[in-house]
Amino acid sequence: MDRTLFDVAKAAREHAHAPYSHFPVGVALRTASGAVHAGCNVENASFPEGWCAETSAIAGMVVAGENEADRRIAEVVVVAEPIDGRLVTPCGGCRQRLAEFGTADTLVHLTDPGGGKSRTCRLGDLLPSGFSMGDPP
Repeated sequence: MDRTLFDVAKAAREHAHAPYSHFPVGVALRTASGAVHAGCNVENASFPEGWCAETSAIAGMVVAGENEADRRIAEVVVVAEPIDGRLVTPCGGCRQRLAEFGTADTLVHLTDPGGGKSRTCRLGDLLPSGFSMGDPP
């Protein structure tokens, strides 16, 4: 796992707006161009209408205006407190959002806020049958 991405995700987690769940999450992603984009979860009272950290990071990437080829996600770091000792993975919706801009081989690093416990997996292993533009309607 890239230490810079971890540091960016950890810092983003500190800005999370999680007054309802009290579960801050930070994410950093690196694009094919090498650009880094961060996001955190942003909750609101009409749960579940908030934004996950992955969604925030992807939105920042899109707004940054890179061309389509350069905004391909190469690597993602998710920082959150483990639940029952297990590292937190992106939710199903965020897995699909990541797949929209990544590939099956996009690396997803899961880590605790201290960086002492981590695991790396491929996006294709997290979302083995995601939707794509080529799927029938």
